[in-house]
Amino acid sequence: MKKMVDLLRNKYFLATLVFAVWMLFFDRNDIASQYEYGRQVSKLQEEKDFYEKEIKQVKKDLNELNTDLQTAEKYARERYFMKKDNEDVFVIIRENKED
Repeated sequence: MKKMVDLLRNKYFLATLVFAVWMLFFDRNDIASQYEYGRQVSKLQEEKDFYEKEIKQVKKDLNELNTDLQTAEKYARERYFMKKDNEDVFVIIRENKED
């Protein structure tokens, strides 16, 4: 018990304790903020990975469209419903019933 009292009277221990409490709870970069920053960083990293994968896929598709005329024609027909002059295009839309 005497050691605890002596420890609490030690000005270096008290200064360190006050500094630690201030840094952990009251500072702008406290524990809660650091946790939130870490979550934001991981979320942004996931988004970055997703967009890098998407960019890779788009570049691959663009390369295929630029090199192969049949692929470009197929893409135009599927995405933009383009057709030749002597063709008719029927678009079938399926509705999902949610019960």
